[in-house]
Amino acid sequence: QWPLVESGGGLVQPGGSLRLSCTVSRFTLDYYAMGWFRQAPGKEREFVAAVSKSGIFTRYADSVKGRFAISRDNAKNMVYLQMNGLKPEDTAVYYCAADPSPSTYTTNTSPSRYDYWGQGTQVTVSS
Repeated sequence: QWPLVESGGGLVQPGGSLRLSCTVSRFTLDYYAMGWFRQAPGKEREFVAAVSKSGIFTRYADSVKGRFAISRDNAKNMVYLQMNGLKPEDTAVYYCAADPSPSTYTTNTSPSRYDYWGQGTQVTVSS
């Protein structure tokens, strides 16, 4: 009964695309800013992208700007991460997370600001 469940990961060749989905349950999505993080073997959990409660404001890690796009559909309780131009260094487990900040502008980059996490979905970029 995870409140956040990721899907859409898999194996893709360099330059390819994937769209990750995060299905939210047990809480109302529009009360939370949402983020995507990733963690590769031997590395700390890394910020990827965040979107504010309304979806108006977004923030991206420099490493993915211009390639990834975060979006949300509060009515459907869904969050997405469109990943284009994938590189081998994008290989990681990707996690969806929820941030209960009261600010309408919030797009936090720190994992510690997020209270709820999914179990992750593996993305592997390799030829």
